[in-house]
Amino acid sequence: MTEAARPPHRSKVLVAWLAGLLGVVGAHWWYLGRRGAWALTVYTVLMLVLSFTVFDSWWDNPAFLSLNILFAAGFIESVVFALKPDEAFDARYNPGSGRVTRTGWNAVIVAIVSTLLGGIVVVGGIAMTVMYVYMSMGWLDGYVF
Repeated sequence: MTEAARPPHRSKVLVAWLAGLLGVVGAHWWYLGRRGAWALTVYTVLMLVLSFTVFDSWWDNPAFLSLNILFAAGFIESVVFALKPDEAFDARYNPGSGRVTRTGWNAVIVAIVSTLLGGIVVVGGIAMTVMYVYMSMGWLDGYVF
């Protein structure tokens, strides 16, 4: 097989970083060439547009809060990609590329950063959702905070 005919070799560490940092818009799906990546991107953009145009506060509305699920999924996928064995990643995403993935500590660092960042973002998102529901239902009326 000639060099020009070989499929591109995809980096496992780059996929993990994309999933952790831009997973909410599906950047890692675009990089991997997955079908349906456009649907995730369109949904995210639509929810952000709704958040900024329809509601009074961009961060305190159902459209923005629904993105918490996508944030969590991005962080989880980041850890999964980072900790996936190199051989399994190559078999699935780099067949016939002619190169072998060799990751070391950089994949572990991505997994650690994604776990820490993901924990902060997901717990914050859950707290925002709970506060939104409590305030919408009037359960916090009279409380001063």
